[in-house]
Amino acid sequence: MKTIRLNEIEKIKMAMAGAERVYKQVPVSKKDGAPSFCFRVFTIEPGGHTPYHTHGFEHLNYVISGQGVLVDEHETMPPIAAGDFAIVLPGERHQFRNSSENSPFVIICAVPNEYE
Repeated sequence: MKTIRLNEIEKIKMAMAGAERVYKQVPVSKKDGAPSFCFRVFTIEPGGHTPYHTHGFEHLNYVISGQGVLVDEHETMPPIAAGDFAIVLPGERHQFRNSSENSPFVIICAVPNEYE
């Protein structure tokens, strides 16, 4: 069993092409003995976004705080905010963007362990 507070996890700036003003924390992963899923927390600063990309696995998302949009493959941008859940299925093109001018957009992104 493991418990840890998010503010105790190192925040690392994402260096992935297409990521702007995004920081990643990994509070739970296979390193902790989790057999199936990894929980990643992304903090997207104002003006920031994740890459507009696709991959072969699903991820489950929960917005901890802030507000943003989830850009889909048709480049529509449904808003999402604190308390919302979103699922991105394998092969779906997507991007998370912070839509606030002064508050971070913080999301949990759960993926199968082998993709962390």
